[in-house]
Parts: sequence; C-alpha cells; structure tokens
Amino acid sequence: MSAYLAQIRTSASRDGVKPTEVLRAAKQWVPFAARTVWYGSLSLLGGPLTRDHAASLWAMRRWSQTSTKGLSIRVEAEGLENVPDGAFVYASNHQSIVDIIVLGSVLPGDYKWAAKRSLLNVPFLGWHLRLAGHVPVDRRAGSRTAAQVIDRFVKVLQAGKPLLVFPEGTRTETGGLRPFKTGGFYAAARANVPVLPVALQGTFDMMKRGATDTGDVNERVVRVRVGPPIYPGKAGRESARVADLRDKTFACLSDLLISIGGRVDEAALGAGASKVRGASLEAAG
Repeated sequence: MSAYLAQIRTSASRDGVKPTEVLRAAKQWVPFAARTVWYGSLSLLGGPLTRDHAASLWAMRRWSQTSTKGLSIRVEAEGLENVPDGAFVYASNHQSIVDIIVLGSVLPGDYKWAAKRSLLNVPFLGWHLRLAGHVPVDRRAGSRTAAQVIDRFVKVLQAGKPLLVFPEGTRTETGGLRPFKTGGFYAAARANVPVLPVALQGTFDMMKRGATDTGDVNERVVRVRVGPPIYPGKAGRESARVADLRDKTFACLSDLLISIGGRVDEAALGAGASKVRGASLEAAG
C-alpha cells in the first residue's frame, strides 16, 4: 500500500491534484489497504499451518479477485487451456501498477512472482511475499546480484512451481511493449521448462505511471490472453538458446497483444528485441 500512497503523494505535489481527485483516490485505496491487511493476515496466520502454504495461495487469489472487483475492473481471460501442469515461466507485459492483481485474479497455479524488492518492505503485503516464497528483484543491482536472482528463479522452477516475470523489467511509459531482458529466459533454459507468453491490455489507460487512481469510470475491462508454451532449445550455446527463447516469446507476445488491442513500441522492434517478429503463434511453439 505504501507504494500506492507514495505514488499519490508524488503525483499530487508535481501536478497539483484537485481535492476531488484526492477524495476519489482515497475511496479506492483505503478499502484496498483494508483488504491487504485482512488477506495478508490470513496468509500469515494460515500459511504456516497448511500444506505447501495453501492458505497463503488462497489469500492471494481472494485479495486479487476482491481488489479487481473493488476497483470496478472486469477481467476477460482467454487461453487458460494453454497452461500446463508443473513448472513453467509466465512472461507478461507490464502496463500498470495494478497488473499484479489483474493477473492474480485469473492466472492458475501457485506461481511465484518476481517482485520489486521495495514491495517486501510493505506491511502485510511484503510479509506475505516473503512467507509465500516470492523472489525479490532489484533491477538496479549489479551483475552478481542478477545472477543470484536467476539462481533463485531456477530453484523455484526445480521445486515444480511456476514463475511470473515481467521481462520488460519495468512498467511501460507509452503503453507499448518494450524490449525484453533475459533473466527469466535464462531460468527457463537452465530448468528446461517452457515459457508462456501472457498479453495484458487495458491497465495502462486505466492507471498509467504517475496516476493517483484508476479513474471514475463505472466499469473497466482488462483483457488477458495466454499463448501456447514455448520450449527452450537443447542444442547450441546457452546464450544463443536464451536469445532464441526470448525472441520467440517476444514475437508471440507481440501478436497476442496486438490481437487484443495493444501495440508494440517502435523502439522495441528497432532494437533487435525480436528477429522473428513476423512469426505466427503456431510457429512460436
């Protein structure tokens, strides 16, 4: 919750937010904070008492579902039949701070989230993330720390759990898909598990970077589309296999995103983030 409040304070001081907008934000985020405390407490109390922290998974799912409903967000999900059993990597584009509750409300599996390290300091939410085994990530850290994070990703996958990463590394500033980083793809290649591209569209216009709330529309529709599994290659150098897996995922996610009304940044296409941009969804597997 502190992340949301900090964003509200920063935006308010910079842009001169009107009192009515502050009141609207309070109407949204005060109940959100209450839900975070409630379900975070259930996770902390019930998680250690249930097998494989099942109570924590249930609490996360209910927190996400009640929070999207509380913010008048209707999530339309497609392609969930593509989700396999066991370990794999969800690779989703990242449009907004509310993406995690949108995805948490519909994506199946006891996946572990590559969470921004500062979120682990948020009361109740951060305590839940630590208890449930989510992986803290600091994108400003050096190469040694990055290698340690990849090792933790691999351990999650080797334990049979799915992993959720935002391969762009941070939220988009334009609404378009950005180039991908390689950390999650190294983990998938080393654990020999597939990557599932996840396209998400609608949260950027609802609450882009710097916004204080999700607006005053009665109901907002967010679309989520999951693509088919993309398996890492077995031949060649690791760096080449990782780059190939990244590029195929970028191509597939791009197609999925465009199919639900999203777009890809020109900079991402021009940066060589996908050498197979025109590949079909069938070929991506």
